[in-house]
Amino acid sequence: MTPESLDKPELHVLLAGPRGFCAGVDRAIKIVEEALKRFGAPVYVRHEIVHNRFVVESLEKLGAVFVEELDEIPDDGQPVIFSAHGVPKSIPREAERRRMFYLDATCPLVSKVHREAEHHHARGRHILLIGHAGHPEVIGTMGQLPEGSVTLVEDEHDAETVQPPPGVPLAFITQTTLSVDDTAGVIAILQRRFPNIAAPAKEDICYATTNRQAAVKAIAPRAELMIVVGAPNSSNSLRLVEVATRAGCPRAIMVQRGRDLDLAILDGLRTVGVTAGASAPEVLVEEVLDRMRERYALRAEEVVVAEERITFKLPAALSAPSAA
Repeated sequence: MTPESLDKPELHVLLAGPRGFCAGVDRAIKIVEEALKRFGAPVYVRHEIVHNRFVVESLEKLGAVFVEELDEIPDDGQPVIFSAHGVPKSIPREAERRRMFYLDATCPLVSKVHREAEHHHARGRHILLIGHAGHPEVIGTMGQLPEGSVTLVEDEHDAETVQPPPGVPLAFITQTTLSVDDTAGVIAILQRRFPNIAAPAKEDICYATTNRQAAVKAIAPRAELMIVVGAPNSSNSLRLVEVATRAGCPRAIMVQRGRDLDLAILDGLRTVGVTAGASAPEVLVEEVLDRMRERYALRAEEVVVAEERITFKLPAALSAPSAA
């Protein structure tokens, strides 16, 4: 303990492990960074590469230009990158029509769900997609198939009331960043209502989402407050806040940066949990810890529920040796 911390009250911090970047997010960011190295600025990115403003702004400083749609991109021959959340098939088709050089940063685990959707459609099944309306991943997944092939199911109420086309075999798939517990409830209802519904060969919710939620569940009963470092448009980060309170933590909040943490909410607390969504870099966790150190002497404890060693390869256009 440093001399300046002797006068500060001690705060026990439970650090969730794993937390922060997953393999899909890490790959997507590396795709943008490598494209900038190889092809120079600007490199265009359709939508936020991942849901984190710090990451987006860091890449903008390197020369990435973020756009909402392809029609905002000039025909200058520079690469365009599709975000980690995946895109409807109409997007690469449009890029090809305009002879754009594009790189697909879709997380391979999201791509797996896309292939599942195609597999079910090819076998004549109508698909029930468990997910959140308007989320880029849901838009991308529904956009893999002709309109009307997929019905969105958002929650247990939808599962109880959805009316798929009569006489058509069914299958379900899920968004990869959902609450494991919430999704289990929705699936149970669908399987009760439609006993012959086809399920994924392997759970669609990705390993990183599952592991981060498990770490929060391990910490929640011991913590008086859970701090989730993440962005308000990040599905997996929002789910961590929900999981914490359901698992027994009296209060859970989300902050994007260390400066966003109001130290007054820590008054009188002795044990606080800290985690980060899959699109939040570790540097932002360190910011939050540094903010807490302004008032407290921290005693940190890592609570690790899983070791993650998964990595995903870069696209062939970036993994091949550079001509330079």
